[in-house]
Amino acid sequence: MTSTNVLPTGAPVTNPTGTPGIAGSPGTPEAPRARFTLPLPAWMRAHHLQLWLGCGIVGVIALACLVGPWILRIDPNAQDLGAAFAAPSAAHPFGTDQLGRDFLARLLHGGRVDLFVAVVAVIVPFVVGSALGAMAGYFGGWIDTVVMRIADLVAAFPFYVLVIALVFSLGNGLFSIFVAISAVSWVSYARIVRGEVLVLREKEFIAACRTSGLSTWKILGRHVVPNSVGQSIIYAMSDIVLNIGLIVTLSFLGMGIVPPTPDWGQMMGDGQQYMAAGHYALIVVPGLCVVLVSLGLAFIGDGLSAVLKKKG
Repeated sequence: MTSTNVLPTGAPVTNPTGTPGIAGSPGTPEAPRARFTLPLPAWMRAHHLQLWLGCGIVGVIALACLVGPWILRIDPNAQDLGAAFAAPSAAHPFGTDQLGRDFLARLLHGGRVDLFVAVVAVIVPFVVGSALGAMAGYFGGWIDTVVMRIADLVAAFPFYVLVIALVFSLGNGLFSIFVAISAVSWVSYARIVRGEVLVLREKEFIAACRTSGLSTWKILGRHVVPNSVGQSIIYAMSDIVLNIGLIVTLSFLGMGIVPPTPDWGQMMGDGQQYMAAGHYALIVVPGLCVVLVSLGLAFIGDGLSAVLKKKG
């Protein structure tokens, strides 16, 4: 039995191999040194930093757009040509635009419109695409063939070209944007869910559900769909980013939100002609808002992906 007493330096000790050594000599094993670790919160140690950072960025901007107009209490469409391009002041914290309208009020109202349209325009494609993809993957046969061939037909057209063509045919406005996005965006969700269901339907618990006598629709609603939409939820974050870019682009080209309703793309389109005069904020600030929202949503998508991979 080896002794574990601590001896002074130079005294013989017994190392784990059973050979004598000298305390402090190279042949003597040293006690493991404690590594310095930062006292990080649990949610950071769990690799959720991106998720929380994205929620913080998007939450702050969304809260400002939602509550800001009630606090500011300035009509975003009120014009004062005598105060055009006014510098920031107590009356106008971000100054005014070319028509003397309060720039901050238009920025907040425009963000409210763009975020609302971008989020709501994801719901219908998500629901429709997930339902069609689940049925195509689970039933197979002619249902799978019909759904996937229609999806291939829609995907054959460039996304922006098809959406712009639909908006041009239906006319400007929120309804046209909703219809155009819904008619095109469901394809991605259908393909994602179909791929998940093709793997899921071969699992043992699905076979057990069939054996127990559950109806097909109960199996789909209770087990198949809830276990196959995880990747679609992650994709929805990037889809919102795509919708924001689409709405801003359409408004910039004069085919999106109908004036005088404020919109970030419309603000950039109106301000581009005044950049040569040095009024860069008219186009830079709305563009920066688009970038920050897109960055926050990208962080949320990456964080959700990391969470799902960790659970899997």
